[in-house]
Amino acid sequence: MKISAEQCGCCGVCVAVCPQNILELSSMMIITHEGCENCNLCMVVCPLGAIKDGKNEI
Repeated sequence: MKISAEQCGCCGVCVAVCPQNILELSSMMIITHEGCENCNLCMVVCPLGAIKDGKNEI
């Protein structure tokens, strides 16, 4: 999972849906902690498309 700081609006929707509670809303960014199980719920609910799976990066 990769969160684009440029696209992220810090709305916190991804934080609310994360079943592993690894996402944290900071003052101006989303912080990720260890333990992501790639359920992709955060990508599905992100209204700005700021979260990508990171698998197809060059």
